[in-house]
Amino acid sequence: MARYRALLSYEGTAYQGFQRQAGGAPTIQLAVERAVAEATSQQVTILGAGRTDSGVHATGQVIAFDVEWAHGEDALGRAVNARLPDDIALWAVVQHDGFHPRFDARSRTYRYTVALAPHRLPLLRYRAWQIRASLDERALREAAEGLTGTRDFAAFGQPPQGDNTVRTVFVSEWATAERPGYTEWVYTIEADAFLQHMVRRIVGALVDVGRGALSLDEFQALRDRARLRAKGSIALPQGLVLEYVRYPHQGDTPFWAGSKAGETPAGG
Repeated sequence: MARYRALLSYEGTAYQGFQRQAGGAPTIQLAVERAVAEATSQQVTILGAGRTDSGVHATGQVIAFDVEWAHGEDALGRAVNARLPDDIALWAVVQHDGFHPRFDARSRTYRYTVALAPHRLPLLRYRAWQIRASLDERALREAAEGLTGTRDFAAFGQPPQGDNTVRTVFVSEWATAERPGYTEWVYTIEADAFLQHMVRRIVGALVDVGRGALSLDEFQALRDRARLRAKGSIALPQGLVLEYVRYPHQGDTPFWAGSKAGETPAGG
């Protein structure tokens, strides 16, 4: 029995989040476990780096599972992919004994897309939060920058277990780009870990600042209080993507670099 790690990307629209649920609801974890079981004739439990919500996507989810397999990592990846639905893909499969995608992670990076347009954008219905109100770029950027550092983020979410709501945010920033027919606002946040719905609550509050529904002073007071925000916007799930998970053994090298079959990452 060996442990394998892999990258997982998925379009989350058809799923009730990553984590397996009672009653057999469609989830990413359940779909991958079934595919691995069919490919290897073994029952497995998939471990994930993060539990994305219903409708949330991923380009860089990291998973691990234990199986007996004698045909090489590339063959394992191909066998599982052949049994996955078209909206889920597994790649960069590498044997990595002792690896845990959640507990070994140093940080996670999420990206959230807001599309500002005076009309509906059908092609972005499952990719972005579409809004029509104008946004104050200076206020948005200033509010976002004020989230970096180690602080209690209880105003923006609840812990998946226990009661610790202190997190360290390394990056919190907006980027904008003009696209045909709309302005794209992309929020990137990297932190050591996240609370439940934390990114979507943060984006909702930031957009409230940009709209003028929440002043910078009010946002900072909200940020600094240690209780969950009862009211206010929570961003829609379809704009959110788990983009990247960083591990100590990588340094600044992307997870998939140097992950050819048979290679073990430095320090792994």
